[in-house]
Amino acid sequence: MKQYTIDCIAGDGIGQEVVPAAVACINAIAELYGFRISWRDRNWGSDRYLSKGAMMPVDGIDQLTDGDGILLGAVGHPDVPDHITLWGLLIPIRRAFDLYLNIRPVRLLPGIEPRITGDGQIDTVIVRENVEGEYSEVGGRAYQGTRHAMAFQQALFTRRGVERVAEYAAKIAEERSGKVISATKSNGLIHSMTFWDEVVEETVSRHAGVELQSVLVDALAARLVIAPSSVDVIVASNLFGDILSDLVAATAGSIGIAPSANINPDRTQPSMFEPVHGTAPDIVGKNLANPIGQLWAGSMMLEHIGQAAAGTDLMKAVENTLLRGVRTKDLGGTASTSEFVAAVLEDIEVAGSAGVEG
Repeated sequence: MKQYTIDCIAGDGIGQEVVPAAVACINAIAELYGFRISWRDRNWGSDRYLSKGAMMPVDGIDQLTDGDGILLGAVGHPDVPDHITLWGLLIPIRRAFDLYLNIRPVRLLPGIEPRITGDGQIDTVIVRENVEGEYSEVGGRAYQGTRHAMAFQQALFTRRGVERVAEYAAKIAEERSGKVISATKSNGLIHSMTFWDEVVEETVSRHAGVELQSVLVDALAARLVIAPSSVDVIVASNLFGDILSDLVAATAGSIGIAPSANINPDRTQPSMFEPVHGTAPDIVGKNLANPIGQLWAGSMMLEHIGQAAAGTDLMKAVENTLLRGVRTKDLGGTASTSEFVAAVLEDIEVAGSAGVEG
């Protein structure tokens, strides 16, 4: 039996609820397809920070290196500043393993009504640059506590960084509509974004069948609300990709549905899979969390490790559950987290009884 080692970091808040839910469903689909996941639970996150002063151990990155992937929940805590939770766990993993591609697909799932009117065709993939751009560590503060206090943050764009995400976006577009939209703001950011525009255009031009359109990010945000079906593949910087993906997920029903794959395409290091949503402290412990984003992230993880059919069937089980009218509160339903997951597991069991090709 094929076995994979996956590090499981439930993190904080509703991550503690949706990650075990996803693990149960992944285990069920793995059994159906004749492989096994060996989970290494990592009790890392804000509780650890509050008790030990660090989100993860000093050798945390080393502990993850020999795994086949990482399934992450969410990080964030009302009593811990967000920059500490983010830069104490998520971002160090992304950068240590050079997970420079952040793939965020969003589509209108069966049985869900869009939060927009007039155009309900939502099927978009956002290719976000994941290790540089606006989320740079280059910066600092001075004169703190005085009237002259100051801070600066330097955006960092490299040709290599922009080129490799644009290349990946073009390849995805070749398999879809043949169209890529580049999110820019070169009318205001005259150095970084004009550089971005130049490198993206040069890269995409090498793909003869792919059409590139450069759109100012504010206009693109409006377009995603007014005419989402006109947007297929987006390539975006770290900041713009982060914001736009949340917007698309919200228009498609809920931020709770959206997954995120942090990928090193060379597969020299483990890739990491997580939902887009946060820790939602207002509903922690209430059995209200939507597990779809985590389940979809798990589906993407299965595809990445070589079990694409299992990943597809996991999402089929989610979609079948939605078609039966089982939805969590954020999607207009009444199902609890556990009820939704039970329905997904039931669908997987039915599929197993009917037989699948392994």
